[in-house]
Amino acid sequence: MTAEPNPAIAFSMDDFEHALTEHDYQFEQGQVVTGKIFEHLSDGVLVDIGGKSPGFSPLRDALLAGETDAHTALPVGENVEFLIVRGQNAEGQVTLSRRKLAEQRVWEDLAQAAEAGNSVQMRVTGSNRGGVTGDIQGLRGFIPNSHLVDKNIDDLMGQLLTVNFLEFDQERRKLVLSQRYAAQAEVMRRLSIGALVSGTVVNIKPYGVFVELDGMTGLLHRSQISAKPVEQIEALFSIGQTVRVLITDIEESNNRISLSLQALEKFPGEVIEQFDAVQTNAEERVEAARKKLNLV
Repeated sequence: MTAEPNPAIAFSMDDFEHALTEHDYQFEQGQVVTGKIFEHLSDGVLVDIGGKSPGFSPLRDALLAGETDAHTALPVGENVEFLIVRGQNAEGQVTLSRRKLAEQRVWEDLAQAAEAGNSVQMRVTGSNRGGVTGDIQGLRGFIPNSHLVDKNIDDLMGQLLTVNFLEFDQERRKLVLSQRYAAQAEVMRRLSIGALVSGTVVNIKPYGVFVELDGMTGLLHRSQISAKPVEQIEALFSIGQTVRVLITDIEESNNRISLSLQALEKFPGEVIEQFDAVQTNAEERVEAARKKLNLV
């Protein structure tokens, strides 16, 4: 005797199709979905994202930089994240992109770095009259000539440079960067208030002396040369001279470094009268100088 089908569990293909139709699948452009690789086609891959039709990702969107074979990169049955780049067509199929999702996430990471003032790495790949171009995690960046530390373009080809952001515009896909600012920021991080440093005199003005410290320039103000008034700054300093000075203040936001020789004096006017002795014995004077400036 043949058992009658139980109407409570009977579920035909027509019922399944009807259930899919009844279900309201909301797949929209810009949405990130996780799907299972369903089938490989000659021009792309089909991805099961839980809709009534599998999503489709063209090969150019399915593969990331450096990937050449979809079967290897996206094996059938593997769960992969995609970005919906085109909404549902008449059959309910959406177009997916793994490449654009990866690119979107790079933009998000770079946006955070730009906002925080952090450095990133750029591989130099080309040049033009204005500067050099390069690759930043798959995106194109540009460094103007004025913001390069090394001006020899040929030597820069293929090099990985540490850079900071000058301009960040995701909408226009524009990344303008500075190697010079990144180098300056690194120097600023290494310097500390109260440190004794050696630098080179690069400019002399009536109000003070500019001293280069490993790519950054600090100001030794006239009032910080000696506790006694200095009548002729040029009598103590010359361009190219090496001088040891104490860092008294650092303003990273303005790239300003304040310096002092006066703090190293044992008596007012010692720098004027015995400049060489102050320089020679600078290390022995640092602790007292820090206490004088309330830096300890």
